[in-house]
Amino acid sequence: MARTVLVTGGGTGLGKAAALRFAREGDRVAICGRRTEVLEAASREIAAAGAADVATFACDVRYDDDVAKMAAALHERWGALDVLLANAAGNFVCPAEKLSPNGWKAVIEIVLNGTFYCCSAFGRKMIEAHAADGKGRSIVTIVADYAWAAGPGVIHSASAKAGVLALTRTLAVEWARHGIRANAVSPGPFRSEGTDKNLWLDETLAREIVESIPLRRYTTAAEVAESIAFLADEAKAGYITGACLPVDGGHWLTGSHLGFLDAIARAAKP
Repeated sequence: MARTVLVTGGGTGLGKAAALRFAREGDRVAICGRRTEVLEAASREIAAAGAADVATFACDVRYDDDVAKMAAALHERWGALDVLLANAAGNFVCPAEKLSPNGWKAVIEIVLNGTFYCCSAFGRKMIEAHAADGKGRSIVTIVADYAWAAGPGVIHSASAKAGVLALTRTLAVEWARHGIRANAVSPGPFRSEGTDKNLWLDETLAREIVESIPLRRYTTAAEVAESIAFLADEAKAGYITGACLPVDGGHWLTGSHLGFLDAIARAAKP
């Protein structure tokens, strides 16, 4: 039976990879983001991948009113979600002493506030639906290993992701009685146009990052999407909640991220 799925930040990168993965299951897939042309292009790919239906929403998750309007429109179209993937994020490299209040707020508002607004708006509807049908539902959030470690050069993102991890675990406890599982995925480093521009600032640094990963390669958005799909699946992961699954080739175990993130911070432009 087709599920109803929303992927925030679903027009590009990891969000699009996850949306395509759900589409291949024949699910109804909604994506949201800020750029209409990007969403429209992604929606065509998602439809071609096999989605039962596709919906797009131009929505800025930093604003609770925008999220509430999207939730109402999507509920009217499909009913309550079966799966929410809170993926929308923003990041850039900046040493802490150079980070402006606006830079701090930009990332906190997208990553932490946006995740809360989406979980709140869609979670309420999931709770109402569970009272009527008893079905299990799933929330998956995206964090990073510096949510529990250190993140030189990304203090804003590290703080936001730590908040998302705490949010996820809290929802896992509070909403279990409503049949809602909440889990997090922590992707390892991967390369894309965005990461090359904002994080891996040169090829030397990119090589250093690979050398810090025990499996000696970057992850891919597609394989992270497989882990997201696993956690969202009631049949496969129905007894897993409050977990954080690193998909990073063992990178978080090494502690070596401190070295290359220090290098990122030093390399960042003033």
